[in-house]
Formats: sequence, structure tokens, C-alpha cells
Amino acid sequence: MAQIEDILTQLDQPFTGEVLFDHLPDIVFFIKNTMGQYLVVNNTLVQRCGLKAKSDLLGKTPGEVLRPPLAQSFEDQDRKVLETGQPLIGQLELHFYASRDVGWCLTSKLPLRNKAGEVVGLVGVSQDLRLPDLATDEYQHVINAINYAEANLENPPSVAQLAEIAEMSPYQLDRRMRRVFGLTTGQWLLKLRIDLAQRRLRMTDESISSIAMEAGYADQSAFTRQFRRATGMSPRDYRSARRAT
Repeated sequence: MAQIEDILTQLDQPFTGEVLFDHLPDIVFFIKNTMGQYLVVNNTLVQRCGLKAKSDLLGKTPGEVLRPPLAQSFEDQDRKVLETGQPLIGQLELHFYASRDVGWCLTSKLPLRNKAGEVVGLVGVSQDLRLPDLATDEYQHVINAINYAEANLENPPSVAQLAEIAEMSPYQLDRRMRRVFGLTTGQWLLKLRIDLAQRRLRMTDESISSIAMEAGYADQSAFTRQFRRATGMSPRDYRSARRAT
């Protein structure tokens, strides 16, 4: 610890990680103050917001640079971390940006504390999820489970059922799913169902209740709650926002 402090005190400028994260295009990085305003951002976040320079973001909140439903979700997350001092770890989210890019991310936010232990801000990252290469014999059983889940979304299987199809224990299946998707089996199932729902909302005029059933939800309110948690907006708001782009 003393060696780290010695190095940090010799630096010309405080180290925030900004320069490092500027070279990681699949990761959004930011530091915010207690008002939820951006103090440090990387180039990826600037691009995702459809802006030209970091100065267009600094000192602003998500609500000032993003559309209301998505911005509200981010601000609610920030407020919870800042008020409770509890980190948000590995939140699976579907993001869409001013640039019209859409994708799944794993988001983590940690409180920043001063020497007195008071929360003075937060630091966060959102990492893009990328489709893995499963073309190996080792993962053939995993592919069987994935194919089964994709073909039975109206009555989605449990993690235990998928593990049985994959001929392994739930723990073993989880390890392989984490290795290739960066997600637990349960998180991947949720992603699969929300992916279907957001496609149907964007591309069809089906009722929300019908789409909920297609995605394996017998209860529309349960579907709405889970969809809002994953995307930051209701299915109705998501449909309107996507069609406005």
C-alpha cells in the first residue's frame, strides 16, 4: 500500500483511469459527483451519447444528454448508490443510444468515499456483451441447452432443466455460460426473453400482453416490471422511443 501511495504522489496529475479507458471501445467509463454530474468520461461514452467531445458531457447529468426513460433509469441507479453507499454490481441492461446503437451491457457502479468515509461521488463502467464462438466439441452440450431454450420461450425452461439437457450440473453449466457469455444461466435466460420482447415491440404492432406471452410471461405486470428493470423503461415507452429513432 505504501508503494502505491508513493507512486500516486509522484504523478503530475491525479490518476482517474480516463486515459486507460479511452483505449477500451467496448467499455463505458465515468466518474460522477454527488449530484450525478459527469466529472470524468471516456471516449466511448461520448460516442454512445452522440456527442463530439468530452466537454459536451462534463458537468451534466444523464437527464441532460439522454432521452427521459433511459436517463431516468441511470439517475435512479446513481441516486441509490450515492444515498445508500451500496455498490451496484453486474446489472444486466439493454442500452440504446443517440447513435442508434443497441446492445446488452453489464453495469457496475461503486461509491467513492473521502477519508471520513462519506460518499462524495461514484465510479462506474458498462461493458458490452459480445456473442461468443461456441464452435467447439466442449460446448456441444451447452449448444443443445441454448437451442432448447430458444425454441421454448413461451414456456421458458428453468436453469435446472437446461443443466439436465446439457448433461451437467447447474454449477457446471453456469461456469461455461459465464465463460462464453459473461452471464450466469439465469441472466442469459432473462436476456433471451427480453431480446425477443424488444424485437417484437420494435418490429410489430402486437399488443403488449401478446408479446409478454410470447416471451414466457403469463402476467403482463411481471413482464413490465422485468422489462423496465432491464431497459429502464416500460414496454410502451420502449416501443415509442425505438420507433422515433
